[in-house]
Amino acid sequence: MNTNQAPEFASPPRRSTRVATDIVVELKGEKFAYAGQTVSVNLHGGLIRTAAPLELGAVVTVYVHRSGKSAPARVVFRSPSEPFEYGIELEQPENIWGIAPSPEDWSPEPDSDS
Repeated sequence: MNTNQAPEFASPPRRSTRVATDIVVELKGEKFAYAGQTVSVNLHGGLIRTAAPLELGAVVTVYVHRSGKSAPARVVFRSPSEPFEYGIELEQPENIWGIAPSPEDWSPEPDSDS
């Protein structure tokens, strides 16, 4: 038996392409505002390094200095190996990051009313 085999389960496929990039952001919560920087982003959120700790499940507003856009998000992941590195999920999928050209799968869904 090969003990180096991967486990027999797979992560669900990504909903949108990840882009590795370092973008300056600000994360605001009810009682805090922290500086941060992205590690990677996608249409649904990103991996962020912050200047201070965040709580899993916390609702934050992400402000992207480069694009001037902001959006509500939730902290959904805390890195076990990197202090102050967190995954956030945007409330609504959106390219708030200012990535251009964006990956093809970042395009909005066509209207079903057309």
